[in-house]
Amino acid sequence: MTKPEMPKAYEPAAIEEKWYTSWESNRLFHGEPKPGKKAYSIVIPPPNVTGILTMGHVLNNTLQDILIRWHRMRGEEVCWFPGTDHAGIATESKVDKVLREKEGIDRRTLGREKFIERVWEWKKQYGGTIIKQLRKLGTSCDWERERFTMDEGLSDAVKQVFVQLYNKGYIYRGKRMVNWCPAAQSALSDEEVIYKEVKGKFWHFRYPLTDGSGYLVVATTRPETMFGDTAVAVPPGDPRYKHLVGKTVNLPLTDRQIPIIEDPHADPEKGTGCVKITPAHDPNDYQVGKRHNLPFINVMNRDGSMNSVCGKYAGLDRYECRKQCVADLEQLGLVEKIEDIVHNVGFSERGGVEIETLLSDQWFVKMDELAKPAIEAVRNGTIKFYPERWTKTYFHWMENIQDWCISRQIWWGHRIPAWYKDATDEVYVGVNPPEGEGWRQEEDVLDTWFSSWLWPFSIMGWPEKTPEQEFFYPTNDLVTGPDIIFFWVARMIMAGYEFKGTHPFSNVYFTSIIRDNLGRKLSKSLGNSPDPLDVIAQYGADALRFSIIYIAPIGLDIQYSNEKCEIGRNFANKLWNACRFRTLQGPVSPSFRKLEGIDIEKLSADEKWILAWTNRTIEAVRGALDGFKFHQAVHEIYEMVWSTFCDWFIEASKPRLHGTPEEKAQALAVLDFVLWKLLRLLHPFMPFITEELAHQMGFIEDGESIMYAHFPETFEALGLAKLMDDADDVLDQVEDKFQLIRAGRNLRVSYDIPPARKLNYHVKANTQEMADFLNQEMPGLLRMLNAEKVTVSLEEYHSDDGSAAPSLLVNAGLIYLPLKGVVDLEAEKAKLHKQQKELQGWMRGLEGKLKNPGFLAKAPPQLVENTKAQLAEMQEKLKRVEDALKTLE
Repeated sequence: MTKPEMPKAYEPAAIEEKWYTSWESNRLFHGEPKPGKKAYSIVIPPPNVTGILTMGHVLNNTLQDILIRWHRMRGEEVCWFPGTDHAGIATESKVDKVLREKEGIDRRTLGREKFIERVWEWKKQYGGTIIKQLRKLGTSCDWERERFTMDEGLSDAVKQVFVQLYNKGYIYRGKRMVNWCPAAQSALSDEEVIYKEVKGKFWHFRYPLTDGSGYLVVATTRPETMFGDTAVAVPPGDPRYKHLVGKTVNLPLTDRQIPIIEDPHADPEKGTGCVKITPAHDPNDYQVGKRHNLPFINVMNRDGSMNSVCGKYAGLDRYECRKQCVADLEQLGLVEKIEDIVHNVGFSERGGVEIETLLSDQWFVKMDELAKPAIEAVRNGTIKFYPERWTKTYFHWMENIQDWCISRQIWWGHRIPAWYKDATDEVYVGVNPPEGEGWRQEEDVLDTWFSSWLWPFSIMGWPEKTPEQEFFYPTNDLVTGPDIIFFWVARMIMAGYEFKGTHPFSNVYFTSIIRDNLGRKLSKSLGNSPDPLDVIAQYGADALRFSIIYIAPIGLDIQYSNEKCEIGRNFANKLWNACRFRTLQGPVSPSFRKLEGIDIEKLSADEKWILAWTNRTIEAVRGALDGFKFHQAVHEIYEMVWSTFCDWFIEASKPRLHGTPEEKAQALAVLDFVLWKLLRLLHPFMPFITEELAHQMGFIEDGESIMYAHFPETFEALGLAKLMDDADDVLDQVEDKFQLIRAGRNLRVSYDIPPARKLNYHVKANTQEMADFLNQEMPGLLRMLNAEKVTVSLEEYHSDDGSAAPSLLVNAGLIYLPLKGVVDLEAEKAKLHKQQKELQGWMRGLEGKLKNPGFLAKAPPQLVENTKAQLAEMQEKLKRVEDALKTLE
């Protein structure tokens, strides 16, 4: 049966839907432990169950899919383990908000058990949104292995780890300074605090001496915490205050007196040298309080309002309390001065509000011993970072690691497996609840990251022994953002060594930050973050994937706009049209796989040239992927397909396609051989169009998939070394020929000669060898120059009547374009003189601006630079016009 003609245009939507359904229904993404076969695995950074697809997800998951598809095509047994994270604080806040907006109730109205039931219901209905969206991108995850961090098996892993670390003495409960989020009403780890520069005040207050002999001046940015002051510290031995040590001051707005103490925390060079000490609300003051056995007084409720310690201010929001305290102190004459400052303030990453530092009973993990093998793994190269510079950040954090606060005062999450018996003050920690009566379980849940740090092996069934762990663990590569190097990457490395005795992955690739054209980070609040599904609908998934990698150099931020997806869309169209052209020439060549039956000696120079470039591109792409240089790989493929193959080789092949049957068969064999390699090279980057074209071209049969076709190897590996030696011999000559053709075309454009007009050219070759080669290549030269005649010799061009023949010098020699009878020379000279005059006038104006001190002083720097660039452009145009005039006069 005759195959239907290939559609004229590439329509991505229908093709993407068709192939993804086919891939998934045929289980082509599934990986199975197969002892004896080389394994390759990646675990997905689990997106929040509340999440929707962002451009960050697009970049991250495209890179992972490139790696997965590449290794699958190398014949390895591949598995990409997917799943989602329960995202404790984010999910609880989301469901609580939905309940308030739709039903007028909140979690506290429902109670813990009922609320958790509602979260599970919400998760079942909406929690898979981002997973469905990832499919639209073409990700080849093994969806049969999808997990959730609160699945039964993963929950068992969390309990086991907690109990093991507790029994080892690494997990403890204690009263410590913590970061507190009033919005989530929960403790946060240090890594969940984002510091921002904000405008604030530095209030200087007078604390009266109790004996009435004067006052001490202390300063604070948080007046509302003064109700928790339990001392004023002065520098040890400071002559200004030595006589006051041991005395007391009256704490304003209260009826308390607090002592004056000496402590090195008080810096004699800062302000008055006196520091108010609030041990329950400042980490430095906490240490001072421990040294001097001071009382620890908490002044805030869980929601950031003031508690009963604060007297008449109790119940006020912390900022309202600050405002009223300052007003009352001013009325009492106790405000020395107020300074405007800009300072770093910690904000809750999840809640988005200013955090409070306060004293609280929490659960912690001692990290110093866990960190040691994880530091060594990166230092000795067992685990490599790309870009390598992130190792400095990693070492700095790991070598100064603090204990990890793992308890959270929320309901959604893994409840801490600890129980208390109040009657006897017993504490029990275990995987299963204690026997007997009178036990109550810890209310707090574990930090979300406490389950995520186990992800590489818990997703494979740990703590049970499973074939997946035996075969796929350790995983190979991890692709993630540098913003979670501490939250997740470092902790996974520590967990891997602690619970599996080895590294969890070998390579970590840190993605770039995506910004808009103004350099701003993409965010919903700025309205500059496009919906990837809208972009896919407009341009296609392959175009989005290709474009975002094309503009993403390793280690540098990406400047993204939707318009840049035209790079990928135009590339897809170019490839589609090239393949369609090929299908119109006849059925696929039987030699497309290995050039069997083709006489290598009869290959044309152009055919040897394209084979050499194909070989070079394969080598370059393989090398780039080996080094995680995805951007470089994409650029290599783009240049090869767009310029080398489509613009030059296909055009150069057309005379042979219309030549003898033997010439046509050989030309088609080379076209197919190269095209099949290019489609396979491109597949990891653009999976949909390459699958469709592989079938349209007849390279693979129905029921087969390109994703299991072998990734191209260099020709030397295929036993074609002799062919490559021959190709290298003619490579420079063909390059010089194409450079000559470009020059001839430029001459045509310079004189506005229509593309369809047949011309005569003369070439003065620089050597006899080049002259012989160009004469041998004459059919291609005539076609690609659209020339009636091209003469080649070692002589310069001389017209009989001295008429103009402008020329350009290239590697092959000089190419002349005789203009007699082609253009009106007098009209052309008049046009060029007019352009010369106009350009000189514009240049005078620009030069005048740049010599004007007023313009240089007042104009924005970018405008000055733009003006300089305009002038340089005009100067270049003027040179071209004057050169053209010389050839005509």
